Amino acid sequence: MSELIETVEVNVPVHTAYNQWTQFEDFPHFMSGVSQVIQRDDTHMTWTIDIAGQEREFAVEITEQYPDERVAWRTTDGTTHAGVVTFHHLSEGWARVTLQLDTVPEGVAEQLGDKLGLVKSRIKGDMKRFKEFIEQRRTPTGGWRGTVGGS
Repeated sequence: MSELIETVEVNVPVHTAYNQWTQFEDFPHFMSGVSQVIQRDDTHMTWTIDIAGQEREFAVEITEQYPDERVAWRTTDGTTHAGVVTFHHLSEGWARVTLQLDTVPEGVAEQLGDKLGLVKSRIKGDMKRFKEFIEQRRTPTGGWRGTVGGS
């Protein structure tokens, strides 16, 4: 299992960064290897990715979601990973976004890529592209302010 953590500081308010992150169908705009994300309902989606020339599809369930604080998920089939992204107010107009991802590389190509640091490099690039995407837009493409999990 690989445990990855990547942080980026974005020059937008925390609610702007959070709102953009909740627009899962926009992930292909800044996540390398993500071909498509289809949101089925508030907590379920299907991802299509390309890894080493192989297309994979898997289902994801949002397990926690608290506006301007965190979004956590886990896969329910197709591949094994879980993660959480947290949002932190730094100052007026600045936020820190931290992604934590636990993944189990499957197959020889993924295991080799993981050992060579390609997965970490991809995540680092994805977070950098998220920063560029939201800072260039200045406003999110949408936003979902509902809560998932908790009492």
